[in-house]
Amino acid sequence: MPKQVDHQERRETIARALWRVVEQRGTTHLTLREVAREAGISLGQLQHYFASRAELLGFAMDLAGEQGARRVGRALAGLGERPHPRAVLRAMLVELLPLHADSRVTSRMSAAYVLEALHDEEVHARARGALLQGRGAVEQVVRQAIADGLIAADRDPVVETDLLLALTGFTTLLELRVVEPDAVLAAVDRHLDGLFAWEAGSAGP
Repeated sequence: MPKQVDHQERRETIARALWRVVEQRGTTHLTLREVAREAGISLGQLQHYFASRAELLGFAMDLAGEQGARRVGRALAGLGERPHPRAVLRAMLVELLPLHADSRVTSRMSAAYVLEALHDEEVHARARGALLQGRGAVEQVVRQAIADGLIAADRDPVVETDLLLALTGFTTLLELRVVEPDAVLAAVDRHLDGLFAWEAGSAGP
């Protein structure tokens, strides 16, 4: 009997080929033909699974996002049963920064996706939805920490969430080696210390 093709597996193989093209050669080489060559298949075979560049990019970005979410999940699981929200926020932020090979792939994919989103309304809506979901997860942690008295009650959860996510702006500086990872982690820790300073200051003797 002929071997049955696992279509999901083939789609993921093609998506990973796209990741390699983006990581190694940049977005200027991000064409269906180049991805097919990297995946070791014909352009026609690739187009059997993805009819357009935007469709392929969207799937590859979703797959990268799923893997990123799993990495965050593993990091949070390692914090114990009831982790402190500071540790939770730190784990979430660190995973968004290109500090290791897997997160660098996700970071570069995100950059390619944003460029595509600027010129494609469907991609724009999809990318915006994913970002809103991620932002909502961070804001939920901040709001709960305020409710639990771990962050000062007069802090605005929306503003604090925006400031936390602004730390992901270190991505460009890291990618271009303007700053070192240790310096970025120190800045993240300093900001989190300030956010949770009220908890320490309100502690009893």
